[in-house]
Amino acid sequence: MTEVAGVARYKGLRGVAAAFAQPGAVTMLFFGLASGLPFLLVGNTLSAWLKESGVDYGAIGLASYVTFSYNFKFLWAPLVDKFRLPLFCRLGQRRGWLMFALLLLAAGLLSMAFMPPTASLPRFVGATILAAFAGATIDIVVDAYRVEIAPIEAQGALAATYTLGYRFGLIASGAGILLIADQVGWQRGYMAICLLLIVPIVTVLIAREPEHRVRERLPLRLAIQEGFIGPFRDFFSRYGMGLALGLLLFVALFRLPDQMLGVMAYPFYLDAGFTKTQIAEVSKVYGVIIGIAGALLGGWAVTRFEMRRLLVVAALGVALSNMLYLLMAQNPGQTWAFVVTLSGDNFAQGFAGPVLVAFMSGLVNRSFTATQYALLSSLANLPGKVIGGMSGFLVKDSGYSALFVISTVSIVPTLLVLGLLWRRLPTPTDRP
Repeated sequence: MTEVAGVARYKGLRGVAAAFAQPGAVTMLFFGLASGLPFLLVGNTLSAWLKESGVDYGAIGLASYVTFSYNFKFLWAPLVDKFRLPLFCRLGQRRGWLMFALLLLAAGLLSMAFMPPTASLPRFVGATILAAFAGATIDIVVDAYRVEIAPIEAQGALAATYTLGYRFGLIASGAGILLIADQVGWQRGYMAICLLLIVPIVTVLIAREPEHRVRERLPLRLAIQEGFIGPFRDFFSRYGMGLALGLLLFVALFRLPDQMLGVMAYPFYLDAGFTKTQIAEVSKVYGVIIGIAGALLGGWAVTRFEMRRLLVVAALGVALSNMLYLLMAQNPGQTWAFVVTLSGDNFAQGFAGPVLVAFMSGLVNRSFTATQYALLSSLANLPGKVIGGMSGFLVKDSGYSALFVISTVSIVPTLLVLGLLWRRLPTPTDRP
């Protein structure tokens, strides 16, 4: 690590080690846990609960739309960037919002536990929407915190430790809750998971607040202009209309294969003859560990190799790993097929995570961190979420194999867009 004009620069092997050893990396580990916990609880884990409650495949697919909060979080991200919450503002801009979102998440999860789908599906969906909104808000704050706390050269390391914590959250909200549900039911499982929120809550209290200047008492018109219009105007003015639209399209398509498959994964595991305990052991423990290995490799690769080539490798890995599910479909109930499939899938997704995060982090202006990053991360999930919500009908009409093949082929448009942008992709030094 070297010092240039007062800014830390992480170069070489020592720089890589220094990037991973910085205090912010530990903080991001626990903040990653906060982001990872709700994602499955309002997504794939929820689909397993709904299936066991007698909800049909089409409705399960449509139920995934409750997570649209993650896809449209850029709409309220300007509030996170520019406005302070009463009472919580004593913690600072980022930590105050994060504490508020964590408490809101706890309220949403407990409401889901006390109003299960078998009792009242509409009220259950309402509680799920609340939990999803809180989870999306946590993502907004944590992403902004990560970008602001360290220079771009350290973002790969921070993304890796964040992903590590995120994967721990997935283990708890995937394997952990499946094991509990097998023993005492879904409701108590959701209650138990709330206890883990104590870890990020304590972290918020002891973590340092990054530098983030907020102008107080702005006139309403100026506040709207700076908070809601300024971030988008800045993005398009910096890159130009053509390149900006191309970058947004590429980010939107990058995770399409993963998102198309995700919502029907749990029903597929159950239909393949595996119990919730087996799914927990293979998918949400072993698979997540493999994903952590992939994330650490991806974080290291970001510090060593050119971003453009890493994007190609990551995109192809995420898409081609979906074909492994054909092996699992042809060998139902076979643990070896389950292990092989989840090894490839989770490793590819783990590797791609830090690569995409580092790439998007390099596109944002620190003056509008939360809003611009929220826009990019929302787009990274939106197309796949829209199409994935209809995947239940595709499985119903054509079977799981058709879904696996189509999701793999869906990476072609992503690679075409990347090819068109190849010579114009911005470098880390281009970021203000």
